[in-house]
Amino acid sequence: MALRHEPTASYHSVQDALRVLETVARRGTGINETELARETGIATERLTTLLRMLRREAYVEQITDGAYVTGAAFARLGSADGHRQALRDTLQRTLDRLRDSVGAAVYLSRYVDGEVSVTQYADSPATPKVNEWVDFRYSAHATAVGKSLLTQLDHEGRRDHLARHRPARLTSRTITSDRLLLSKLAAQPPTVPVLDLQEYAVGTVCAAVPLTAGSTAGCLALSLPLEHAHRLRRAADTLNRNATPVLLSLAI
Repeated sequence: MALRHEPTASYHSVQDALRVLETVARRGTGINETELARETGIATERLTTLLRMLRREAYVEQITDGAYVTGAAFARLGSADGHRQALRDTLQRTLDRLRDSVGAAVYLSRYVDGEVSVTQYADSPATPKVNEWVDFRYSAHATAVGKSLLTQLDHEGRRDHLARHRPARLTSRTITSDRLLLSKLAAQPPTVPVLDLQEYAVGTVCAAVPLTAGSTAGCLALSLPLEHAHRLRRAADTLNRNATPVLLSLAI
């Protein structure tokens, strides 16, 4: 199985953010924004936006003379000891912020060893997570999470998954035809969120955006009750625009 590598805006932002972090780390005593722009070649306006995000996520911090140095989150993730827990904690804080900004439950998922896995999520009493009435491993054909992950596989990878997990009808909107589903997955643009409009569960709508990190397909998703369906596309666009910190955490 191979992944389709179609870089998204978040992917490009992460590459720029990593260049900034590498430059800051190299200049251990601090580097100002003018020097960063010159050394990275990143335009001033874009650099300012990246630095704002990196400060919010504690990857960099400003010292008294305004110069930038690496921050606490970068130190934690860069340490060999406790990296896994530091990554989980960092991702959870980011997911919690995303939940509050989009007003929906938010999920982080990966495609591991041929199976869909929801690795972390952020919900609340006001933004409850979806009721997993059918195991997500067996319902990729019907969920935004599953379809987003499948779009990142090559054609043979998708066919293999559907051969192992035959598409079952979960609601009247569920696509059960392999041919139709494969056609829709192939036509899905990587920059457009994948939607689930009551295909998995009646009364629930979802959206997902890709997070391809290295050789593993991943995605960031949200779910809303049907009465908030009018907010889905705007919330999905917000999720898409703010996926960079999650992808960056996975890349460090």
